[in-house]
Amino acid sequence: MAIGVFDSGLGGLTVLEAAQKRLPDVEFVYFADSAHAPYGVRTADDIYNLTTAAVQRLFDAGCDLVILACNTASAAALRRMQESWVPEGKRVLGVFVPLIEAMTERQWGDNSPPREVAVKHVALFATPATVSSRAFQRELAFRAIGVDVEAQACGGVVDAIEDGDMILAEALVRSHVDALKRKMPEPQAAILGCTHYPLLQETFQQALGADVQVYSQAALVGESLADYLDRHPDKMGSGSAAYLTTGDPKRVSDRATQFMRRQISFVSA
Repeated sequence: MAIGVFDSGLGGLTVLEAAQKRLPDVEFVYFADSAHAPYGVRTADDIYNLTTAAVQRLFDAGCDLVILACNTASAAALRRMQESWVPEGKRVLGVFVPLIEAMTERQWGDNSPPREVAVKHVALFATPATVSSRAFQRELAFRAIGVDVEAQACGGVVDAIEDGDMILAEALVRSHVDALKRKMPEPQAAILGCTHYPLLQETFQQALGADVQVYSQAALVGESLADYLDRHPDKMGSGSAAYLTTGDPKRVSDRATQFMRRQISFVSA
């Protein structure tokens, strides 16, 4: 019984870890498209084509449900996939939904008109592709009114994390937060709109200040997945746990072990 988790690289391991803690009896197949990472600087068509190829590989591995633990793929490809590509009997879910549910305090199935919410000034930190898609703003607008979202494209952060250069990654985060605060001096909340960014959540929090509520997606996605499986037990697949990558398995395994502080062994996809 396996659930697929997809990311362009290693950031989705933060989502996977939270899901494993919440659902210890479920097996997961993780797919890292490391050979083509990062996605955040690619075109929408590139992201769509790479994402569908990766998700198909997870379907082939026995997963009936795949989580796009990649904000860039969720922003640039998910809606198109759901409308015209996902085979009957399969489901693909993104990472925006649990986040917006938490921010607006309403369930995704609640189709009542948009209403005012407590948070009025939101900072969004994401990849260039996620920012340019405006997918987060679009989905939020269906459910909330009067929310000012200031987006900051965080170029270079994912590359630095994937290369294992956390000193550079932290310096880039501080620079991007400074740039955001020049546009929105006093955000009430901040969205870490890339699953790599929870690895630097403390740096984001320090740079933003203690008064800013930082929303990180990993735990929210884990809880949302548990709720989804309660309602859709038929989406438990037939595969067994595995870590797959399109990159060099040894290099990716070493990086993953470094990030998560536990041994993780990838094999070629």
